[in-house]
Amino acid sequence: FLTGILSPGYCLSKCDLRGRMTTKIVIYESMLCGYCRAAKRLLDNKGWEYESIVVDGKPELFAEMEKKTGRNTVPQIYFDDTHVGGFDDMAEMDAGGELEQLYQA
Repeated sequence: FLTGILSPGYCLSKCDLRGRMTTKIVIYESMLCGYCRAAKRLLDNKGWEYESIVVDGKPELFAEMEKKTGRNTVPQIYFDDTHVGGFDDMAEMDAGGELEQLYQA
C-alpha cells in the first residue's frame, strides 16, 4: 500500500499527532517517593510526556522493573529502550545536555 517515495518529514513510527518524532519515556515509580516526583517534575517542565508505572503493592511490576534494570529502587526511567537510571542519573544527564540528545534520538 505504501509505494513510491515518501515525502520528506513523513513519519512511519515514533511520531506524535503533529508528525514530530517522539521518544517513549517510562518511569517505574512509587507514590511515596520524592525522587519519583522530582523526576516527573523535570520531565513536566520540559513538556515531555511519559508513562508512569506505579509499583506500590504490585510485586509483579516491581519484579519486572528489577529484572529489566538490575536495580531495586525507584524511580527507574527509560527513554525508549535506553535505561537512564534513577532521578540523580537523569538530572546529571540533563545538566550535561545529554538528556535532550537522548530525547531527540
